[in-house]
Amino acid sequence: MGDSGATHGSAASEYDYLIKFLALGDSGVGKTSFLFQYTDGSFHSKFISTVGIDFREKRVVHRLPTLDGNPGRSQRIHLQLWDTAGQERFRSLTTAFFRDAMGFLLLFDLTSEQSFLNIRNWIAQLQTHAYCENPDIVLCGNKADLEDLRVIDEDRIRELAEKYGLTYFETSAATGQNVTKAVETLLDLVMIRMEKTIDSGSIKNGRNKVNGQYELSETKEESGG
Repeated sequence: MGDSGATHGSAASEYDYLIKFLALGDSGVGKTSFLFQYTDGSFHSKFISTVGIDFREKRVVHRLPTLDGNPGRSQRIHLQLWDTAGQERFRSLTTAFFRDAMGFLLLFDLTSEQSFLNIRNWIAQLQTHAYCENPDIVLCGNKADLEDLRVIDEDRIRELAEKYGLTYFETSAATGQNVTKAVETLLDLVMIRMEKTIDSGSIKNGRNKVNGQYELSETKEESGG
């Protein structure tokens, strides 16, 4: 697997795949805190708005799910988790990163009606700018620990998730609830998609970009989208 194009130079023995995820959602929903909780296991209660775009990294060992339920082969993953600004004035900058991401963590705030209503707008942005019209997305209703302030009913969320075919988790960057599970679920989706791409023979020899990222990102153009 070290010949997959995922690694370069002396880093070739360190990991098998470099995977890029993007965290999206309105300003203040907790994207930065969510990523800090995942990579560091810590929570910073002070809100500091992300300016433009930032990223965090984590190394994980991933086992691809198998149909018979047995553990699949282990793969060493280097995760780059890109943290985007939620404000409209940064939109042209952040959408430029949509194309390179292989999966998306779409967050809203369970205590904010507007952040939930804007999920449809974020999905429309993804359908326009991501590598294909149905990219891998995990939806997260964040701030689940603030139960007394919650304004979004679970039935509404389930209805939206089913409409768009999204996996949904209620998360808390403060307590860590479902944070790791949400990221691992997205990683499963992305790795399964990559395996299918490789198995279908659509990975072209001679490409030298991370793990078929060229192939994944060209899907829309090749289909005339």
